[in-house]
Amino acid sequence: MRRQCRIWWPKHLSSAEPSSSYTFLFGWFISCASASLDIVVAFSCDEVSLYNCQSSLKDILVETNSSMSVILQDKSVFSLLGQFATCPSSNGQLFSVGMGDYDQRKFSTEGTGGAMNTKGMLRQKNKLCCCGCHKVDGLLEKHRKAAIGSNCWIQIVCDPREICGRNIRFIPKLHHIHWNGQIVSQCDVHIILYETPRYGAHHFSLSFWNSPEKVKTLIKKPKWIDELHQKQPLNYLDAVIQSMNSATASKLVFDRHMGSKRSFAKFSINCMFIALVWQLLAVSMASLSTIFYIFLQFLHRLLSFVSQTWIYITAARVFNTTWINIQIRCGQILHWPIVLQGNDLRSQSCVEYAEKAALHKHSMWSSLAVDVLLGNLIGFSLLFHAESICSWVLNFANDTTNELLRSGCVWLMGVPAGFKLNTELAGVLGMISLNAIQIWSTLWFFVDPFFIYLVKGLAILGILSGMTVPAALVRDLIVLVTLHVSTLHWMISLLYSQQIQALAALWRLFRGRKWNPLRQRLDSYDYTVKQHIVGSLVFTPLLLLLPTTSVFYIFFTMMNSSISLICILIEVTISVIHATPYINIVLWLVRRRRFPAGIWFEIVSYHSASITSPEIVSLDKISSPSKKSQHQENISGVSNVLISILHSNFLTIGQIAMPHYRKVFTGVSRSFFARSAYGILTGKRIASTLGTKLPSTMPWIFMPYKEYWCLCRNSILACMPEHDHHAGQ
Repeated sequence: MRRQCRIWWPKHLSSAEPSSSYTFLFGWFISCASASLDIVVAFSCDEVSLYNCQSSLKDILVETNSSMSVILQDKSVFSLLGQFATCPSSNGQLFSVGMGDYDQRKFSTEGTGGAMNTKGMLRQKNKLCCCGCHKVDGLLEKHRKAAIGSNCWIQIVCDPREICGRNIRFIPKLHHIHWNGQIVSQCDVHIILYETPRYGAHHFSLSFWNSPEKVKTLIKKPKWIDELHQKQPLNYLDAVIQSMNSATASKLVFDRHMGSKRSFAKFSINCMFIALVWQLLAVSMASLSTIFYIFLQFLHRLLSFVSQTWIYITAARVFNTTWINIQIRCGQILHWPIVLQGNDLRSQSCVEYAEKAALHKHSMWSSLAVDVLLGNLIGFSLLFHAESICSWVLNFANDTTNELLRSGCVWLMGVPAGFKLNTELAGVLGMISLNAIQIWSTLWFFVDPFFIYLVKGLAILGILSGMTVPAALVRDLIVLVTLHVSTLHWMISLLYSQQIQALAALWRLFRGRKWNPLRQRLDSYDYTVKQHIVGSLVFTPLLLLLPTTSVFYIFFTMMNSSISLICILIEVTISVIHATPYINIVLWLVRRRRFPAGIWFEIVSYHSASITSPEIVSLDKISSPSKKSQHQENISGVSNVLISILHSNFLTIGQIAMPHYRKVFTGVSRSFFARSAYGILTGKRIASTLGTKLPSTMPWIFMPYKEYWCLCRNSILACMPEHDHHAGQ
């Protein structure tokens, strides 16, 4: 079976000239089949750094591998991959890739600053093993031999004079591979150039939901490339992606064990100013949070004494939505420094894990900040226009009570829309409704002078706690203020539903059927003559009184449904404010590459070369391949090399926000509107809440005030950007 290999090569290694003639490559070997191999190159290290290292290379590799994620350790081991050599020839092309004739190779003197003497050529020749690998001295040679004998070893060469464009100075070329004890020089190779993922910049991710397939192909792909990708399971491709995302972390760990020093930014006045501003921000935010902490602890202890009284229980039931949002907000205020300071050790080994951990860590405070910002905007607006808002609300309530409720009841007591109703029943229902409206209006007449203070209290509550808490309070107040409408609707709906059920039962009597509640079906039944007579006497007045009841029921159903719709809209608004991923949206606007959704390959070139006569096929020839080129793909002595650049698809802003919004409506039944329509027709009460999902409440915490202040300050200081982070990458 012909062997196939994919080499995932960092783009920055091809963007600059190599620091020395021979460098060593580090990364992962990932094998998905006996004839397929993925080689993920993380970084390179020159000979001088390895020779000057005081620690054992084996210990460094073990320590570096142990710092990677457990999932990656189970699939592959971080190791020394092989060598990377810069060897131009006299005619500007790479030397032959044949094995065993290394003595006959001629090295170029062009670009070396002078002619190479015989002694230098012999010394260079003696440092090459029989297969062409560069020999080294000491413990590194033992490690190289162990890698060749037990696992794999690659030899990659390049010609730095080949300018490829796109900030790429050269393309690496596979010389040969030590593959399971065999030297392989002819195989199908797919070289993939990728940009090393870095935290805060970009990373790669496999995603197959709502991600359009995007492939940019300049040439026709060979058949063996499709076969190579079809044979490999997705879990190995996932291991490759995870390896690339861990390349930066492995480089940092490797450098730390190697003892190399990172370049630190010079301490300047700007750095002092930024550190001072960050310290002031940490102290001010910690002081403000501590004030809230003291106030919340005082309220918690106060409420703990009255938690068993009937006033507390009744208020908790009436203002249930407000109480839940207060608990959510108090938990966010108490726990935000703990969540912000949380550090997941697993996220340090992979850029993808670090990005997800950072988004999770910053989601709470961003949601709290946006909520408080909206609360301040609305709160100050209410404070500045409290009197006008108060007068508008009172006028609206009076107009609604007089123009809609009272006038509507009087209209229904007459001849509404020309329908002739039962005067006695309409009069009774109308008088009951008018009396209930009058009693409730009289009670709220004594509350009108205090309404201005209620508006200002809502404004202050919005400024201090955010928008969701006063919005929940407004919803509960709407339910409380319109209690007379919901009560009248409940009374009329009860009368209407009982009348509908009685008419349905009498209609089954005339048909000779009876409802069987045990089997939930209609059974035949022989009624007596007396039962038919009584049923006829009851059925007639109920049927004639049904229009009168229906008119009142429709009127109060419209009023109650409008109120319920307003409450549902407020509930949905609160849930959306809690669920919106603000930090994700802001980061998406600033740097969209931090939200990848699948990968695609931009094919750059395709080479098909034999051992004796290498042939480089141009892009035009591959676009319309000749019969000779197609025939060469099937020859065992031909090396097929495909060069491509790895790119990522990116999530849209809708794909980022929709999963959070779906989570909000997971508790909403799909048959909510169908059940509501059926309830309206049959006289059953409809729900005034949609059942959207809110964030879970957090447990209450107790700690000394000074300790909480230090926790808040340290949490903010832990987020201070480091100038030397990823330096030199």
